[in-house]
Amino acid sequence: MLQLSTLQDWQNAYAQGQFKLNDLYDYVKSIRNDDHAWIELASQQQLDIQIELLLNQDPAQFPLYGIPFAVKDNIDVEGFHTTAACKEAAYLANSDATVVAKLKAAGAIVIGKTNLDQFATGLVGVRSPYGAVKNSFNPDYISGGSSSGSSVVVAKGIVPFSLGTDTAGSGRVPAGHNNIVGLKPTKGWFSTTGLIPACRTLDVISIFALAVDDAWAVAQMMQGFDETDAYSRPHPENVPVAFSLGKIAIPAQLEFYGDEQSLHAFDIAIERVKALGYQVESIDFTVFNQLASALYNRSWVAERTVAVEKKINRDQAHPVIQKIIAQADQFSATDVMQDEYDRAEMTRHIQQILDKFDALMVPTAATIYTISEVEADPILKNSHMGAYTNFVNFADLSALALPNVIRDDGLPSGITLIAKAWHDQALARFGQIWQQQNHLKLGATDHSYQPYSKIESSNSVKLAVVGAHLTGMPLNFQLTTRGAVLFKKTQTAHHYKLFALSNTTPPKPGLQYCEQGQSIEVEVWEVPIALFGKIVAEVPAPLGIGNVQLADGTWVKGFICEGYALESAKDISHLGGWRAYIQSLQNHSTSMC
Repeated sequence: MLQLSTLQDWQNAYAQGQFKLNDLYDYVKSIRNDDHAWIELASQQQLDIQIELLLNQDPAQFPLYGIPFAVKDNIDVEGFHTTAACKEAAYLANSDATVVAKLKAAGAIVIGKTNLDQFATGLVGVRSPYGAVKNSFNPDYISGGSSSGSSVVVAKGIVPFSLGTDTAGSGRVPAGHNNIVGLKPTKGWFSTTGLIPACRTLDVISIFALAVDDAWAVAQMMQGFDETDAYSRPHPENVPVAFSLGKIAIPAQLEFYGDEQSLHAFDIAIERVKALGYQVESIDFTVFNQLASALYNRSWVAERTVAVEKKINRDQAHPVIQKIIAQADQFSATDVMQDEYDRAEMTRHIQQILDKFDALMVPTAATIYTISEVEADPILKNSHMGAYTNFVNFADLSALALPNVIRDDGLPSGITLIAKAWHDQALARFGQIWQQQNHLKLGATDHSYQPYSKIESSNSVKLAVVGAHLTGMPLNFQLTTRGAVLFKKTQTAHHYKLFALSNTTPPKPGLQYCEQGQSIEVEVWEVPIALFGKIVAEVPAPLGIGNVQLADGTWVKGFICEGYALESAKDISHLGGWRAYIQSLQNHSTSMC
C-alpha cells in the first residue's frame, strides 16, 4: 500500500492512477485499532454509499476527490453512530453535520468516527469506555484530548485531515502532543449544526492536519454562515490577512509544572520567532489565567451539565465526568449572571492587551503525562493541560497549534499562536512560514513539510501600488492603517509607461497601459475588502483605480491615470519605477550642492 500523508500526496496518487476509489475498501480493512483511536470504522456499505456518488464523475470537479478523513464521534455523519464516547447516548445519525456535508460535497470520504474524552470533557484522551487513546510517539503517554482519536489518526498518516472539536483546548492539546497542526477557528466561522455540544456558547469544530496548507484548504470548504446554527456568524471583511505589527507576545508568568524539557522547548520557540524577525515581549498573564480558571471553577461548568443531562442520566456518565458536572449544583442563577459580567470585563482587558501584537505565543501544553499518571490523578493532571488553552474561546479568540520540537525523550512539544477573532488567515500564513523553517517530520511519519499552496481567501482585494503608497513613501499609511499587508514586490507586464505628474502633493506618478511599454516596479498589497472603498475614496484626480497586469500575467486592482494628465507629465519609464526616480532626484540635488 502506498504511504500517503498530505492532501497533495493523495491528490497526486489519484491523478496518476496509483490509488483508485475502490482501493479504499482494502485500505480501511487494513487499519488497526490497537491505539484505541477509532470507535467506528466504515463498513463496506458505508463506503459504498459515499463512493457511488463519485463514480463516473469528473475528479476535477471535486477538490477532495476520494480523500479519506476521520470525524470525532460527537459530530454527526449520516449512516454512522454518534456516541460522544458514551454507549448509553449512542444513536444512528440520519443526516450529516453541516461541515461534514460540505466536505463530502467536495469529494471527501468519511472512513470512520474517532474516540474522545466522553462528551468532549477533558484534555487527556483517557476518559472513554472505548479505551484510553495512546500517543502516536509513545503508547505509554496520553494523546491529549478531547479530540484524541482524530489527532492520532492524522499523526500516523492514516488520513490527511480529521475533524475535532474545541471548547477549552480539545483541538490544540492533542495537536501539540502528536506533532501536528490544530486549527481552532474563530467561533461561528464553521457551523456547529450536527455537533453534540459540550458548552454550546463556546464550542467550535476544529481541523487536524499534518500541514498548515491542508488545514487551511479544508477550512475554506467548511467555512460559511449557517442559518440553522444560532451561534454562526458571517465572516467580517475588515480584518488583516497577515501579521503586520512585527510583535509577538509571550506570558511573563510561565508554568511548566516542573517539566524542564517543556521549558527548554518553549525557549527554542522564542528564539525561532526572533529569527523570523519578530520582536518578542512578555506580558502580564494574570487576567488570562483568571479567565481560564473560570471555565471549570465557576458557574460556567453548568453548560456541560446541561449538555450531558440532555443525553443521559448523570449516573450513566464516566465517573470523572459525573464529578465535573456535579459542580454545577453549587451555583445559582445570580452566580451565572455575575460570572458573565466578570467574563466580559476580563475579555475586554485581554482584547486591549492583544491590540499591540500580531499574536500571543504560548506552549500548547505545559507538560505531558503518562496514561497511568493521569488515571491516578485525573482532575489535577487534566487541569495542567488547559493552562494555556481554557481562556481562548471564552475571550473570542482564534488560535493555531503548530509543531515545535521533538524533545530529548522523543515526545513532541508544540506551540500555539493566539490572535483576535477572525485573524485565522493571518495565523495560517505565519504557520506556513513556521513549518517551512522548522524542518520537522510531519506527525509521526517520515514525510517532510513542503508548502504547496498560498494561504488565501475571498475577504481581501489585491492592490498594486506604484508610487506614493509604496513602503516607506508618504501615503503608505493609507494602506497600513486599513489593515493592508504587503503581499509581494514584483513588476508589471511589459505593457506600461510611468510618468511623473505635475503639481501633485506629495509627488505622484501616473501609470499608463500601452502595447510598446516595459515592466514597472510595483508592490501588491492585500486590503481587507470592507476597507478597500475607503482607500478608493481618497484617490484624487487624475488618478483612479483600475486593473493592472503583473509580470506573471495575472490581473489585480491598481493605480492608473487619466490620459489628459500625462500630456504635461515627464516620462520616467526608463528608470523602471518610482523609487529609482525619487533616488535620481536626490542624487541630482546632492550633486548641485
